[in-house]
Amino acid sequence: MSDESAATEGVQHRIAITDAEIERARSQVGVPQPDHVAHHDAQPTAAGISHFAFSLGDDNPLWFDPDYGQTTRWRRQIGSPTYLTITGVCETPKFTAEQKKQFRHLFPGAGEYVSGQSWEWYRPVSPGDNIYYDISRSSVDVRESSKFTGGKSVHMNTRNLYVDHTGGPAGMSETLLVASERSGSKKTNKHEGVELWPYTDEDIAAIDEIYAAEIVRGAETRYWEDVQVGDKLQPLAKGPLTVTDIIAEHLGRGMGHYGHGPLRFQWKTRQKIGGFYAKNSHGVPDVVQRLHWEHERAREIGLPLAYDYGDMRMNWLTHLVTNWMGDDGWLWKLTGQIRAFNFIGDWHLMEGTVRGKRREGRHCIVEIEIQGTSQRGWVTCPGTAVVILPSRESGPVVLPEPMEELSERGAAMMTEASQRGRTG
Repeated sequence: MSDESAATEGVQHRIAITDAEIERARSQVGVPQPDHVAHHDAQPTAAGISHFAFSLGDDNPLWFDPDYGQTTRWRRQIGSPTYLTITGVCETPKFTAEQKKQFRHLFPGAGEYVSGQSWEWYRPVSPGDNIYYDISRSSVDVRESSKFTGGKSVHMNTRNLYVDHTGGPAGMSETLLVASERSGSKKTNKHEGVELWPYTDEDIAAIDEIYAAEIVRGAETRYWEDVQVGDKLQPLAKGPLTVTDIIAEHLGRGMGHYGHGPLRFQWKTRQKIGGFYAKNSHGVPDVVQRLHWEHERAREIGLPLAYDYGDMRMNWLTHLVTNWMGDDGWLWKLTGQIRAFNFIGDWHLMEGTVRGKRREGRHCIVEIEIQGTSQRGWVTCPGTAVVILPSRESGPVVLPEPMEELSERGAAMMTEASQRGRTG
């Protein structure tokens, strides 16, 4: 989600980055927040897991085929790592009127950009599991000038913790959201001259060759002893990005944070957050989020073309690593940055290189440098991954333990929910 702006984004007046808004952001740190809408696949289902993998172009049978999953060490179909973003139930109660004032959307008039994400995973998720999640702001940092968009910006990290019915953590993400003064994009002229990229038949044939060469490691175990520093991961092609890809992304994860939808659902959402809608060239209110598929809307905020969601490229980085590690490996950690736009018509080459390997207690670890590079020569999403592999000497992968802080919070989530249930 590169620019899923808030309900007030379409309002004509502009508040943007002010000291009062910055202080309000800081007051939110550490406070659990309710979610606006239910997750797309709130209780994990086989179909939801498959649809999510489909949306990111990942055809690994471990995500698609329950029968295949039964033949693996996981003994069932499991979700691809970032599937956690669309599953689970948030039990944090709705805010009071006073809390709503504290947590109303920050920095109206500013653009919002997901600029990076870090993940840790502790256990797989399968159809029928009960997953719960907790949302809280973890940090707020002010920057006077943004290289990405120009203008003043505020960097806000939000932590999502996902646990099972015992409170045991399944995974955790930290998402960096940058709120930036929209005028910055226009003032810097950073994207002046950027146009839809033309492709010849030969260009498409070259991209098709990369798709054809894609390898899912699957049941062929990759042992830690066989990995060498400097090894290259089999690259992936992603794109050229089309509006169809954006539509498929929504099929996999739902309509997004504000719960908007078509027809009567659009009307109902517009009654609640009318500022999330701006009139199009025909005078019809439509979601401001359409800048992800409508060039005209993107140009209104100073960008040359519609562009992807940052979440998509995080999914692509994850796909690159899981293809390489095979069914018996475990993706423990992944961090990615969103450094540049991925415009409609752009395509990415996703690549990885092994940079280190070590033993850490009972874990045999491989460290990988990963990145996605567009045809424009922009490294738009650099990152790193930490994979635990089985060892011929030490045996199969033992799943990693979460940080004590996360286990404590997971236990508290379950206890708080049960206490609310007892008191009505």
